[in-house]
Amino acid sequence: MREVCERPSAEEMRACAAAFVTRVTARNRLPLDYSERSLRIVDFLIDGLRKGGADRERMHGTLLGLGAYVGEVLVRRAGAVWVDFDAGQRAYFGQPAGVRMGDGRVWNPLGRVVNRFESGGPEESLQTFYLTLHGRVRRAAA
Repeated sequence: MREVCERPSAEEMRACAAAFVTRVTARNRLPLDYSERSLRIVDFLIDGLRKGGADRERMHGTLLGLGAYVGEVLVRRAGAVWVDFDAGQRAYFGQPAGVRMGDGRVWNPLGRVVNRFESGGPEESLQTFYLTLHGRVRRAAA
């Protein structure tokens, strides 16, 4: 049986995010509560991986879990839904799934996490990405 978070489909992304949060918070008391504020923690985690000299291949599972988490924040807080990318989108984004906003725009949270890891610049902040996201719907905290 294939591990859910290996190459997850849209249908599996919520479970992938939940498994990641469970695994990470079992060892640390990180406030990964699917809030917009928690995306700052994701930025810090990625910065720590970069500073620790981790390479992308070795961090694949962690980056995928972080990307699933970021996408799930968009689903829960910004009105997005998980979607499987079509062949063209998979080729363009390099990922199997992403999110579609209420206005029809498609975003790639998995790729955004990889970009943050690879470049590390403030322009790749995931918290800023959320706050400037087009098509975002404001939802009350659940």
